[in-house]
Formats: sequence, structure tokens, C-alpha cells
Amino acid sequence: MRAIARSISQCRSALQHQACQYSSGFVRRQKLLTNTYSGFVYKHANNAEFDIFQRPRFSVISRALSIDAAHVSNGDENRAGPLVEYERRIAAGELVDGDACQVGTLRELQRLYDELVQSADACRLDRYTASAKSGRSRWLWSRFIPQSSSSPVKGLYLYGGVGTGKTMLMDLFYDQLKCSWRKKRIHFHDFMLDVHRCLRKHKGVEDPLEVVAGEISDDAILLCLDEFMVTDVADALILNRLFGHLFSNGIILVSTSNRAPDKLYEGGLQRDLFLPFIASLKERCVVHEIGSAVDYRKLTSAEQGFYFVGKDLSGFLIQKFQQLIGEHEAGPQEAEVVMGRTLKVPLGADGIAYFPFEELCDRPMGAADYFGLCSDVREQGQTVVYS
Repeated sequence: MRAIARSISQCRSALQHQACQYSSGFVRRQKLLTNTYSGFVYKHANNAEFDIFQRPRFSVISRALSIDAAHVSNGDENRAGPLVEYERRIAAGELVDGDACQVGTLRELQRLYDELVQSADACRLDRYTASAKSGRSRWLWSRFIPQSSSSPVKGLYLYGGVGTGKTMLMDLFYDQLKCSWRKKRIHFHDFMLDVHRCLRKHKGVEDPLEVVAGEISDDAILLCLDEFMVTDVADALILNRLFGHLFSNGIILVSTSNRAPDKLYEGGLQRDLFLPFIASLKERCVVHEIGSAVDYRKLTSAEQGFYFVGKDLSGFLIQKFQQLIGEHEAGPQEAEVVMGRTLKVPLGADGIAYFPFEELCDRPMGAADYFGLCSDVREQGQTVVYS
């Protein structure tokens, strides 16, 4: 029976790899078809087009990007990665051309991608060949045979100003990874909420953090955390031990943040207990700053009018709210957020919530409340309106 199960697992792994290679081949063929693109146009979601940059200003950067991508793709037609995909998207007009800071960041992401491909077996990335031990059994086994297996590949910590494309670049990197790899991409606050949930589930175990770390690393060896920002003292006090276990289990961390590692949790309570985590983070990750001065948010959402400023616009939002709920009658409601807590909704109907600004943004609420509210709304496929 074990031999049969092993054969089925190997077949499944082979099929997964074949599907990924086919997908990569499709991207390469698409790239060849789009290399003739010669304009530099940014396309908004509503298909409107805006000429943002002129070619002469960025011609040197564009040539450097093409040379870097050529070095990645030449010599091995099966090579891929975020740098090649970035060039393809620029050629297709999906991205603005010529941000030198983003190109520098892409070189780091491409380096990490290449190292992961070369060390996939050593890093135990493939979910079909990795050990199937559960987090609790790993914890039990480690009581008898202490073991540590830090990854041979260092992760990457990207930081920089808002709107500089950190999340876009990390997502571009993540999308190029093999589908059979044990990987996970999640917002940092969502990640910490999951950690606290699991800690409550394993309450009573000698070291619940070790069990939780085992479950996380069983699920994903490559962990991509977006918007790494520590503001909660409860998070700050457990991060060092949690990531100590995670790094010992071979976790590779890729993260984005608005702050340099040394600035994390700056001015926070009992920060001296948090400082060992910063040292561990810098030891296990390459730290790279995205020094771009371009705020790409101002080139998109601001021009489309996603934000409405002015007291006279509250009536406009009320009208939009009425249009969204249709014939349903609006009234006060409650939404479950996290840990059994509820949030009062001043007006709600058909899964749509309306908040005055003060109710939503000028009260003692945390990230968990907002995530809980958005998750509740997202499950119903609706939205939140506030003025």
C-alpha cells in the first residue's frame, strides 16, 4: 500500500510540474509577441489611456532592464522569473516603463527566485516530496530529538515609501513561483490574527508557539507577508519566539514594509524585548530599500475619483448607498469582527454597510476590527460606504 501511495504522489507531482512548465512557456511565447511594443502608455481600469512618461527620459533604464532580462532568459529557454515577467508587462503596456528603483528591487527578487529554483530540494519547497508530519506531531517528535534546519536560502525584506510598488513587485514574484511549492502570501495583520487563533486552539500545550510554527511551516515554507507593521504589544512580544521556531523549521520570509527593520515597533511598549527579533530578521533576510520617489497611487485611483473630500459630498454617498441597497430597508446592524466581538453598523442592508467617518475612523478600533468587518462584507460580495 505504501508503494502504491508513493507512486500516486510522484505522478501527481509530475503533473503539477508539467502544468507549471506549460504556463511558463505560454508567458515566454507571449513575451516574444509583445516585444514590438513601442509606446509608453499607462492604462487605467476603465480603459482610459494617459501618456505619462516620455521615452528619452527613461531610455537608459529601459535598455538596462532589457539587458538584465536578456541575461536571465538567454542560454536557457526554460528560465523565468519576476524580471522577465516585469519586462513582458512593460512591453504589453500593463506597467509604466523605466522606474530604476523598481528595476533594482527586481534584481533582488530575481536573485532570490533563481536561488529558490536551484535549492528547491534542499529547502523542501515541493509539497509532494516534503514530509507530511503535522505541526503537533513535529512538536512531539522534537521533544525526543531536538532538530533545527534553517533554510540555505535567505529571504528578502523590502521597505520603502507608500505607493512605490512594493506589493505589486512581491505579487509579481509570487505569481512566478511553481504551483507545486509550499508557499503562502498573506497580509501581515491577517497572518497575526491566524497565529492568535491557533494559539487559543492549542492552549494548554507546553509551548503552543512551537506547535503553531510547526503548522505554519508544514503548510508553507516560503512565506510572503505584505505590509509588515508592528503596532500591537501582544504581537511584538511573541514575534521573536514565533519566528525563531519558523526560521529553525526552514521558513523563508519575503516581506514588504513601509519601515526599515530598525524602525519597526519604534517607541512601542517593552521594545527591548522586541529587539532580538529585529536582529534575527536581518540575519535571515536580505534587507533592500525601494528608494523610488514616485507614488503610483496618484497616477491611478486619485485621478479616477475614489476619494471624495468635502461636507457637501456626504449626501452624494448617501444616494450611492440607497442605489446599492435597492428596495431593501436600511437600519442599525451588527457585524461579527474577531474573537466573538461585534461592531455596530449605523446603517446596513443586503450586506452593505454605511458609516459616518467618525464612527469608522475616529474610534478606538484596531486592524482586527477592520479585517473582520471587510471579511464579513466580502463573504457576501458587497461593500462598505463611509462619509
